[in-house]
Formats: sequence, structure tokens, C-alpha cells
Amino acid sequence: MGFQRLSLAQYYHERTKYAPETLAQQAAPLDFSRQPTPFKTYPLGHVFSLKPFLEPEQGAAHPHWQRLSRLLYCSYGITGVVPYPNQPFYMRAAPSAGGLYPAEIYLLTRNDTAIPAGIYNYQVKDHALVQVWQSYSWSALQAACLWHPALERTHIALIVTAVFYRSAWRYGDRAYRRICLDIGHLLGNVELAANINDFRAHFIGGFVDAQMNELLYLDPEQEGVLAVVALANLLEVGENLSTFPSVLASATCYDYGAIASGELLKAYHRASALTNSDIIYGMAKVEETTDPNLSAQEPTEPPASKYNFPFGLRVTLSKTIIQWQDNLAALQQTILQRRSTRQYSGQGIEVDQLAALLTFAYHPQDYRDQGLDEAPSFFDPTLVETFIAVTRVRNLEEGCYYYAVAEHELRQIRFKNFQEQLHFLCLNQDLGRDAAVVIFHTANLERAIARYGERAYRYLHMDAGHLGQRLNLAATALGLGVSGIGGFFDDQVNDLLGIPPEEAVLYITTVGKAA
Repeated sequence: MGFQRLSLAQYYHERTKYAPETLAQQAAPLDFSRQPTPFKTYPLGHVFSLKPFLEPEQGAAHPHWQRLSRLLYCSYGITGVVPYPNQPFYMRAAPSAGGLYPAEIYLLTRNDTAIPAGIYNYQVKDHALVQVWQSYSWSALQAACLWHPALERTHIALIVTAVFYRSAWRYGDRAYRRICLDIGHLLGNVELAANINDFRAHFIGGFVDAQMNELLYLDPEQEGVLAVVALANLLEVGENLSTFPSVLASATCYDYGAIASGELLKAYHRASALTNSDIIYGMAKVEETTDPNLSAQEPTEPPASKYNFPFGLRVTLSKTIIQWQDNLAALQQTILQRRSTRQYSGQGIEVDQLAALLTFAYHPQDYRDQGLDEAPSFFDPTLVETFIAVTRVRNLEEGCYYYAVAEHELRQIRFKNFQEQLHFLCLNQDLGRDAAVVIFHTANLERAIARYGERAYRYLHMDAGHLGQRLNLAATALGLGVSGIGGFFDDQVNDLLGIPPEEAVLYITTVGKAA
């Protein structure tokens, strides 16, 4: 086999893998004296409390504020408090690895909205907006986002950033994976909360990073922008826009030299930044698209032939729909009630429950009659593949399956009960062993990087987190336990489950009956 030159994204992925023989070395003791706080504070700036607008009486008089208040609360608001002796632990609407919550949400408004123009930070702890800059910044936002069409007629935008050290404190260089997964969870909530409150979320992944950081006055060594969301007001005819391509390609970096441990996360983030010199190349990539709602290029292999082995069991699933009731009230309640499961009972689930999970996560067009967007704002869903290890699904044979999305079909690739292997693969967490199904999101890194350069790694993990959050909510609605896992023995997953080696594992979602 000839020498393969790795891009920085591939190098980062290889360097941050967990392996049984090195895990103890990678898991350094935590210094709790340096544990970061998961909230930003601002000593100055006018504060707009959003709490009153969660109440029906107050909100009725200020419908715009009410809708925005509910959207932010369902996206990232505090939904539970666990009392601890030193300080309480605040749980949020979106799950986060280790409860570290690296994301921050900023709000930008235009001159002609009900909210004064400026830049705001969403103060999660107080459910408030603090105005951190009082100026008209919309044109600067448009320029940084390369005049994305969704920003032409919309008047509110969310900017989602990551405070790197919040996750790196615990997870070191591997934290970047978890940060992007966490932001994918958050974006999944934003999209659904927007639907509930008569907005449409247009995700923008292609922007000039330096300009976005300057717009928010960020220290790029400490915090960086990962996603922009244009919020279209569906109650205004002029803002009811079609979806647009949201991703651009950055350069691919092959000349990076030796990078010390502890510096790899920031080195990769810098390399994945979109610069002005990337714009023509990146926009040309987008113009190749055949479907602006999906990706910049069609897969080279027809989905119907993917892992379609003649000897494997093939199971066509039913389209099982979750009823979210009038005005999506049940969906909002589910977002606020979701919790990550800590222990499974070891009992099985029904095959129709598995079908319902996959229908909600991968077939949103079947929910358009309930008021949900049929084309969710994923960055590029064609790049993420799904494999499912089945151990306890009634009337479904044990084994590892490939999930063919277009056909809504499971295709068996390995034939055995993987219960003990899953326990090992999930770093000996009981969640892997006791779940009824373990869902693996994967991607061909080489193919993704050929399309989007170093930036591909961001898109892949945010999309995997987005899918994981839809699975979380569907499982919660069905009365099942669910928990995401971002730590696993990377190479051993492929070896033991039969997942092709070119498929890099991005994320794991476990589902079963909660204890």
C-alpha cells in the first residue's frame, strides 16, 4: 500500500482516536480548580428579560417577543437544576458531553424589527438578552456570510459559537469533535423550535471566520463561530423564503508539520476557517449542486446498491409517525422534558419503535402535515451514513445493519449478538451493553474533504449531532431512554461490527428501555 498524505482533518481524526492501549494515558486527572463556567457574563449592557414572555398573559400583548423567547428557551434554555453543595448544575434543552455546554448564542437584529438593532448575547441562566453592542451590524453580517440569500429579507439571525476550553478542559484535543456534536444538538432544537413558533431556520455554514469573529469582538484563540442561522418570520409573506445552499468549501491543508498535544484542536479550527481566498473555490463547489436543499454533489454510488449483500437479511420498515398534536404542543413539551438516560433496564423495544425513531430523524417530509419543514437545514446529509447494532428488538434478528435511508430499509452486514462488544466499544459504559439498539453515525472522510476541504469535519459532526438530537426527541416521545456517546474506541468499532474501514465513526446514539 502506498503512502497516503493526510489532510489536517484526517490527521486530527487519527490523533484524537481512543484506543484500548492508550486510553489511560489520554484520560488525565481533571483539575477542578480550573473548571470553566458554562456561562458568559457581561458587566455592562442593557438587559432584556425574556422570562415574562413565557407567560401566556404577557406574551399575548407582545407576540414577537413571546415567539423569540420560546424559541430560545426551547433551543438552549435551562430545563432542570440539580442541587450540589458547591454550586447547582443547570441542565439545558440541548444535551452536552459531560454537561460542559461549550456553545454560546448571539442574536443580531436589523433596524426594522420589534427588537432594537444590535448584537445580543443570550444569557441562558437568566433567560435574558444582554445588548453587547448597540449598532447596526446587519450589512457586516451579510458581508461575512458572502451575501447569503437568506439574509436579504430576514431580520433576525442567531450566531452560535464555541468556547473551546469549556470542553477541552475535560476532553483535550478530542473536544472539537464533541463541541461540533453539541452544536449539532443545539441546531436540531433551533430548527424544531423555529417551526413551533412560526419561524424557519436557514443554517449557514459558509462564512468568513475572521469577519464573523470581528463582528462579535471575539478572541479567536478562545471562542469561534461555528454556525449562523437566519430566522425567517413565517408570519411575514416577504420572509417565507425557499431554502438555499448553506455550505462552502475551505482549502485543504497538507503542510502542517508537528503539532503538540493540547494545540491540535485550535490548529485544526484555524485550518478549517474560510478565508477570502477560498470564496471563489467554495462558491464554485456550491454551484455544482443538483439539489440546493442537500449537497454540492450527488453521491457516486446509487443508494439502492449500498451494502446490498445477497446473503444478508433485508428488513423494510414501516413509516411510523409520531403525532405531535395541534400546534406542535407535544413536540415543545418533549424538547423540554428530554433527559439523557443514565441506565437501561436491558429490556427490548418494538421494531415499530425503531421505525418511528428513524422516520422522524431521516424522513422529515412525512411530517409536513404537522407543520414541520420537510427539508431540514442539515449542512450535507448525503455525507453521513448510519449503521445500527441490534441486540434487543422484538421480531428483528440480532446483528449489525446498514440503514438505507431512501428505501427505509435495514440491511444486515454482521450476524450475532454484539452485547459484550458494545460494552467494550463504548469505553466499558453499561449504556452500550444494556441498550436495545446502538446507532452509529459515520462518514467517509476522504470523500467529504474532497468536497469541502478542512471545513468538512465541522459539517459532518454538526450534522451527526443534529441527527442524534432528532433521535433523542423521538425516543423521548415514545417513552424510551436515549443517550449519546462521543467517546468510543474508533478503529475497533469498524473491526468488530463489520463497518467498512473507510467509514469514520462520528457519533453513537444508544436507545432502550430506561431503568
